[in-house]
Amino acid sequence: MSTQAAVGETLELFFPALRPGEDVGDAAGAPALAFAARRGGAKIGAPWIAARRYPRRSDRRPDVCARRHRIGLMPPRGTLSLWPVRILTDFGKSAYVLWLLAGMLFAVAIISPRLRATSRSLLLGFGTRLQFLFFAVLVPVLTGEAIKWVVGRGRPFVGGEANAFNFAHFAGTEAYASFPSGHAITSFALAFAVSAVWPRARAAMIVYAVLIAISRLVLLAHHPSDVVAGALIGVVGAMFVRYWFAARRLGFAIRRDGALCRSLDPRWGHLKGLPARRQPHKKRTPQTLDMVLPAAGQLKR
Repeated sequence: MSTQAAVGETLELFFPALRPGEDVGDAAGAPALAFAARRGGAKIGAPWIAARRYPRRSDRRPDVCARRHRIGLMPPRGTLSLWPVRILTDFGKSAYVLWLLAGMLFAVAIISPRLRATSRSLLLGFGTRLQFLFFAVLVPVLTGEAIKWVVGRGRPFVGGEANAFNFAHFAGTEAYASFPSGHAITSFALAFAVSAVWPRARAAMIVYAVLIAISRLVLLAHHPSDVVAGALIGVVGAMFVRYWFAARRLGFAIRRDGALCRSLDPRWGHLKGLPARRQPHKKRTPQTLDMVLPAAGQLKR
C-alpha cells in the first residue's frame, strides 16, 4: 500500500463525512483537514489531500455567512457579564436542590430521636413537609429525564444553526437533551411545592422560578418551548405528589368537597395542648371574725 493510499484511508476513518467531490467547507472537521493539507500535503505529495484543500470561496456563500452570523450571536463562555447569570442558573440545578433536601431530611432523622416528645413532634412535622418537597421535585425531574432521552431535541446552535427541529431520538447525549428544560422543571416544581406548604412564600418562589427560566434562555441553553414544557411538567408533577400525600393525610388533607387543604402546622401551642382549665369558682363560706383572727375571738371573751 502506497503512502498516499494510507493517508487517504486514515483521513476517511477520522472524517467519514467527507466523500470524493464534496466541499470541505460543509463537512465536520474541515479546519483540521485544511491544516493537515497545508502542513503535510506538500511534504507527502498526496494528491488526495491537495485536491480537497479548504476552499476559501465557500466562506462567501450566503448560507455559510448566515450560519456564521447566527453562531456569532452566541455569547462567549468566558464573558464576564454572564457570570451572574451562570451563578443564578445553578440555583435551579436538580442535583443541588435534591441533595440539599436530602441532607436536611438526614439531619431530621438523626436529631429527632434525641429530643423530647414535644420537640420531636414539631421536628417530625417539619420532616414530613421536607419529604413532600423532596418527592415533589424528584418525580417531575425523573419524568423530564425520560422525556429528554426519548425526544432527543438538539440544543440551540447544535449543528451550526438555531434549528428547533433538530432531533436525534434516544441519543442520550447532553447536546440532544434540550426538551424539556431540567432547570425549569426543578424551579417550578420547587416553587409550587414551597407555595403549597408555606403560602406566604408564593410570591418569592414565583420570582425565583421565572428568573431561572429566563437565565436558561439568556445562556442559549434551551429553546423557549423547552422552558415552557419544563414549567408545565414541574407543576403537574408536584401536583401529583401533593395529591398522593393528601390521600394519606401526610401534611395535606382532602375535604368532603374534594378540595385540598393543608394540615394544621405543628406549632408549640397545638403540641403542648390548651392551657389548663381554671377550676370553677367556689363560693366561699362566710368567715367570722373568730375564724380569721382567732386572737380577736379571745379578746371578746
